[in-house]
Amino acid sequence: MRVLHLIAFLAVLVTAVVAWTKEDHEIFDLVSAIEAAEGKGTTFYSWLEVPSTASTSEISKAYRKKSLQLHPDKNKGVKNAHERFARLGVVASILRNPEKRERYDFFYKNGVPRWRGTGYYYSRFRPGLGTVLTFLVMLTSGLQYLVQKMNYNRDLKRVHEIRDQARAAAWGQKMTPLEGQRKAGSVKVNLGGGPRLDEDGNVIAGRMVDMVVEGDEVYILEGDGSMFPVNSDTAVRPSIKRTWFLSLVTSLVGKAVRRDGTKIEGASAEPEGGEGEDSDGGSGTASDVPSSGAVTPKEGSTSGGGSVKGGQRAATTMAGGRRRKAVKRK
Repeated sequence: MRVLHLIAFLAVLVTAVVAWTKEDHEIFDLVSAIEAAEGKGTTFYSWLEVPSTASTSEISKAYRKKSLQLHPDKNKGVKNAHERFARLGVVASILRNPEKRERYDFFYKNGVPRWRGTGYYYSRFRPGLGTVLTFLVMLTSGLQYLVQKMNYNRDLKRVHEIRDQARAAAWGQKMTPLEGQRKAGSVKVNLGGGPRLDEDGNVIAGRMVDMVVEGDEVYILEGDGSMFPVNSDTAVRPSIKRTWFLSLVTSLVGKAVRRDGTKIEGASAEPEGGEGEDSDGGSGTASDVPSSGAVTPKEGSTSGGGSVKGGQRAATTMAGGRRRKAVKRK
C-alpha cells in the first residue's frame, strides 16, 4: 500500500513539474526580480497600484502613469533605472493579455512554487560538463557509502545474533559463562541458508557450523583446528576510501608509481662490460668504438681507401658524418 502511495505521489509530482511552461518560467523570474527590487511581497498589481480585479483599460492607464515615473530620462543617475522600466513593460503586457493574466492570477492566488522544475533551473543555471560530472561522482559515491553503512549495520546485527546463538548453545539459555573453552558444536549454530542434508542424510535447516566460546569471545572452529574470531571487527566498516571513485584514483596512482619506479630502476642499472685491448707485439693498437665513428687501422693495412706510401700511412677518419683524409703534420 505504501508503494502505491509513493507511486501516486511521484506521478502527481511529475505532472506538476511537466505542467510548468516557458510562460510560467517567465512569470517566476519576473516575480523574483520584482520582489528583489521593489520589496518582499510586491505583486504585479501592487506595483501598478491597481486591484487584482482591475480591467484592461485600468491596467493600461496605471501603466502609463507608472512609466512616466520610472522613465530613465527622469531618473538619470538612478541605479537600475533601465531595468525597472523594461520590467514594468513586461508586467503590463502580461496583465493585458487574457491568457497570460489568467496564468499569473493562478500563481497570485496559490503562490509561486518553491520547486520550479528541473527544466527551469537547468535553463537558468546551466552547468558545465565538469560540474555535471562532479555532481554525478559525488552523488554515486554518497549512495555507495550509504549502502556500505546499511550493509555494515546489517552485518553487525548478524554478528551479535551469531554470538548470542553460540553462547546459548554453549552455556544454555541463561548464557552463564563457565571457565575454560566449551565447544558449541554439540548444538550446531545456524548461520542461515536453505535446508541441506547432514552426514547421516537427515534434513537440517540452514548452514550449521561448529563454534567455540571462551568467556566473552566467540570463535568459528575451522576444519584444521584453527579458530576465527566473531566480533564487531568481523563486519566491514564503511569507508569513503572504498567508494568507486577514490578506489579508482588510488589504483591509478599506485600503478603510476610502480611504473615510474620500474623505469627509474631500469635506467639506473648500467650494462656491465669493459674496454678490450688488442695488441700485436706491442707495435700497434686497434680500437673500434661504435659511438665515436672512428677507426684506427694497424700499420701495413688499408682502411677505406687509406694506403701506406713511403713508410707513412694516411689514416681515414670519420668527421661530421663524412669521410676525409687526416691532414699530414709537418
